[in-house]
Amino acid sequence: MPLRTLADWLSYHEGLHPNIIDMGLERLKKVLKRLEWSRPNCPVITVGGTNGKGSSVAMLDSILSAASYRVGTFTSPHLIRYNERIKIAGEPVSDEALIAAFERIEAARGDVSLTFFEFNTLAALLIFAAEAVDAIILEVGLGGTLDAVNVVDADVALVCSVELDHCEWLGNDVESIGRWKAGIFRPQRKALFGARSMPLSVASEAQRIGAQLLQLGKDFDYDVAGDSWSWRFIEADGKEVAETGLPLPALVGVIQCDNASAVLAVLRCLPMLTISRRALELGLRNVRLEGRFQSKQLDGVEWILDVAHNPAAAETLHRNLASVPISGRTFAVMGVFADKDAATIIETLRSNMDFWIAADVCGVRALDSMLLANKISSAGGFVMHVANSVQGACEFARANVRKGDRVVVFGSFHTVGPALEWIDALGK
Repeated sequence: MPLRTLADWLSYHEGLHPNIIDMGLERLKKVLKRLEWSRPNCPVITVGGTNGKGSSVAMLDSILSAASYRVGTFTSPHLIRYNERIKIAGEPVSDEALIAAFERIEAARGDVSLTFFEFNTLAALLIFAAEAVDAIILEVGLGGTLDAVNVVDADVALVCSVELDHCEWLGNDVESIGRWKAGIFRPQRKALFGARSMPLSVASEAQRIGAQLLQLGKDFDYDVAGDSWSWRFIEADGKEVAETGLPLPALVGVIQCDNASAVLAVLRCLPMLTISRRALELGLRNVRLEGRFQSKQLDGVEWILDVAHNPAAAETLHRNLASVPISGRTFAVMGVFADKDAATIIETLRSNMDFWIAADVCGVRALDSMLLANKISSAGGFVMHVANSVQGACEFARANVRKGDRVVVFGSFHTVGPALEWIDALGK
């Protein structure tokens, strides 16, 4: 079929490879060689981990942009538009730029079958090269070792956290998962871990390859005092550097100072980039990220949107909700994929919710809303409604809430994205 529009190309990519997920780097290396692509002459930061990736990428981008650097970011998945995955200077790339990149990839790949995500990654690398950005931030899609972005050697690699998720691919324990996550580390380069609890496998992998591992709580840390925080970092020679009186990150959530502390450590490990105190402050104050404890107002009712789709993210959402109690009722709109631990997510959030609305989400991996409703009921949650779409679930919630209540939409990018689009359309 003729591939004229971005939608045509995306449909083509979805059907090209026999598997949705097929981890490995050999296909990418072959195509990159045929494209005569070479690693860009600018700093590359790779961000992996179970949770915290999106927030960390957003803060890195915000601070670097405040320092007048032109940044290219690659993230996934998207909430509303595919173009969100590749941004230059904070703006999603155009359909035309994506199509031009796809045409080059298609002409070069020959008999190499690429997955949807591999096309996406290759397009990002071509666009960043064409745009001659000052810095590149790559977010790992799945795991680390064999994830497509790992085809690029990062100057600094950050693993934000290691928790249970994607167990069918990465293993059923944090040690196995940690080994995959640490695959983005490189010999003789800085490797950061952004949580206080670190699997032994992360340290052993860093030691095996000769990466210079730094960890939150050991090599860098922070203290919060009121509406500001202080950060400290121990250099290789033992000297401590510090930033005091920093503004708290604009992203809401009790975990964001962990993420911000690791972000500052990443920047400290890139001496080729000049980051002023003013850029730090502006970047922290102005950072924005949709779908992470994001608050929207609709008809005088607060809607909170969070992509939380694994038990650790649900625990963070639970703590965030508990930290902002309300006088009214809380309605949960939940949609999730079948390969997620829905039962644990529900149990974690059960005490936060008064009423539940189970929604169908788009995608072959989606958990049927009736099955989800059964899981909610089994956990002791009160299911008000079962909807055959996220929009339908949101409409039901809107019809039943009153002032003083709130609605929490969560469980997947495929849940939050349609909900955001629905809310924004009503606000126009």
